[in-house]
Amino acid sequence: MSQLTSFLLVLSLCAFAPLCFSSKTKGGYLYPQFYDHSCPKAQEIVRSVLAKAVAKEARMAASILRLHFHDCFVQGCDASLLLDSSGSIVSEKGSNPNRNSARGFDVLDEIKSALEKECPCTVSCADLLAIAARESTVLRGGPSWEVLLGRRDSRSASLSGSNNNIPAPNNTFQTILTKFKRQGLNIVDLVALSGSHTIGNSRCTSFRQRLYNQSGNGQPDYTLDQSYAAQLKTRCPKSGGDQNLFFLDYVSPTKFDNYYYKNILASKGLLNSDQVLLTKNEGSGELVKQYAENSQLFFEQFAKSMVKMGNISPLTGSRGEIRKNCRKINS
Repeated sequence: MSQLTSFLLVLSLCAFAPLCFSSKTKGGYLYPQFYDHSCPKAQEIVRSVLAKAVAKEARMAASILRLHFHDCFVQGCDASLLLDSSGSIVSEKGSNPNRNSARGFDVLDEIKSALEKECPCTVSCADLLAIAARESTVLRGGPSWEVLLGRRDSRSASLSGSNNNIPAPNNTFQTILTKFKRQGLNIVDLVALSGSHTIGNSRCTSFRQRLYNQSGNGQPDYTLDQSYAAQLKTRCPKSGGDQNLFFLDYVSPTKFDNYYYKNILASKGLLNSDQVLLTKNEGSGELVKQYAENSQLFFEQFAKSMVKMGNISPLTGSRGEIRKNCRKINS
């Protein structure tokens, strides 16, 4: 078969993908065996490409996990975050929560390319990201879970949704909880999913106000351990150094464990949104203590909450499409 013929075959397969796959979702629900026949090696391919990327840079695991979270909180888990700006699409990558911080898109491109080679027009970018989030967690020593599959990709993005729906580091506890509840998630999900901050980094600009001007009165946040604050100030000055990176969990920054919660109990949660889990709500504070004491309990709840988050408003059946390239809609 000539290259042109095979290229045209791939195009025609993609054109009919909505028809081919519409009957596969059971009443619009997601299920783990979705690709068992159409692309049996899908999860293995995601795992293999991602493992190489994380071996090269441990931080990549946290970056991929964060992309899944930021995708699901805007229009549901539909890979809208992966779209670049083009035509009428204004990319979510330029929103306040994502600008200069969302990363890992090249790794997802590499995974998508490998999947397209194995099974053209079959595995959605939304599913690819959901699998990659699970694999990222496992690669850093965290729990595993069965990823429900069958999501399709959006043909639109929402910059305003990205700016408004994703919790910000300096939001109040109540605002953060409200943003979770809007997605059908509860206080248990909030505390468990915040535990993903056991890996990864944050920028100086995301917590500077805690060091110098927490409440607009020129005073620091006194719920932050002062010796830890002094250490942070050396690389996070009052002005400048916005992009300087700091570990979210300074004890075991590349290991998925429960030190995130232990740090919060020691008043060493890096972000305001981390520390308020203990200081601003009795229920969430109790969960922080439980997870700090019992890593198994944290792992079990994290897995459950990830499945729940991955189930936010997926496009199934004939809605959406299977993108050939995660950065742009099919023409």
